[in-house]
Amino acid sequence: MDSDVRKAVEISGPLRALEVYDHHVASGGDAWETHLELFPVAQRVLNPPFINPHLPKMYNICREFLPYLELEDIPGLVRLEVSEYARRVKLDEIPKNSLPDSFVYFGDIESAIGERNWPKTATFMVAFHHQHGGQEFARRLLLLGSGYLDRSLGHSISCTAFILLEMLERKDLDPWPIFAGLADYFCKGRFGKTPELVKEPALDSDGDLREHILRATSGRGILNLHHPITLYAIERIRFLFDEIQYNHLITQWIQFMGDKSAERTEYPSSGEDPTIDYASFYERFSELETMPIVQWAAGMMRPSEDRTRLGRFLIKAVCDQYRGHYNPHNLTGLGSTLWIMENWWDHPEITLPALYQFVDYFFSEIRPERA
Repeated sequence: MDSDVRKAVEISGPLRALEVYDHHVASGGDAWETHLELFPVAQRVLNPPFINPHLPKMYNICREFLPYLELEDIPGLVRLEVSEYARRVKLDEIPKNSLPDSFVYFGDIESAIGERNWPKTATFMVAFHHQHGGQEFARRLLLLGSGYLDRSLGHSISCTAFILLEMLERKDLDPWPIFAGLADYFCKGRFGKTPELVKEPALDSDGDLREHILRATSGRGILNLHHPITLYAIERIRFLFDEIQYNHLITQWIQFMGDKSAERTEYPSSGEDPTIDYASFYERFSELETMPIVQWAAGMMRPSEDRTRLGRFLIKAVCDQYRGHYNPHNLTGLGSTLWIMENWWDHPEITLPALYQFVDYFFSEIRPERA
């Protein structure tokens, strides 16, 4: 295990952390193993002045990029992670308390959140997880978060979902950093009361869902980007819920978008050869013009190997544009866009607006006038 990189991320600035990481990779170290080892510190990375755990969410979404990448691409992605985690403040560590001897109900967690007692909340979370299992803990915490989408801009579901996915996937590790981080977040947000489940059907057909996804992918800027990110999170943790609970989450998401209308814009293919190499793609990407990228990508949605190559190019380009400071939505928004392209590839009226929304947002973040 490459503990030197983790220690540098924990206690050093980004320059020292990158120096240690680069030496590790140059010496033949496995970059993805470094990513995996960063688990405990990544859960504590903060993004003030926002209370939302953007970086722990980003940490899990980086795992979602792996199917698109080749082995040679991984060091660049992890290097970006090392830099981002190292340059940011970290949540103070709290020691583990002894677990209560009595049976712990989820209401005990809600009460501790209401008291804004971070250590007590974390301890009850651990006990509930121990007594009821990881999936039940995740299900109950997400239902709790579903009542606060407006207040949290969707993060009470979207951040929580991906952090909990990491907990469920990393059964080999002590999940304490996740409980501590989520307890801090829910106490800061005062997310302390699970809403009543919405029973009325939110959707009558897949066509209804397509219309709402089109609404989600409409509009520009960071606020609108949160709409598809939130749906992405709901769909990734759908396996935890029965139909009534899933309907409730979708209804909360629809209400979160308010009266936003769907935009219907045509994005015709440029007709250019979709098999260009990465260097040619990156040259075009570096011009920071959204429409040419979307029009070229319009020819890349089928077959699946084209979508995979498109996903790889986008991930690599986002990493290669890194100059030492990123809004974490540059990666989480890319995650939701790739998810939409993979699951709705035969609906260009959805996939192309989704791609336009993300690329336009990303370019607006990195243009020189924002430096």
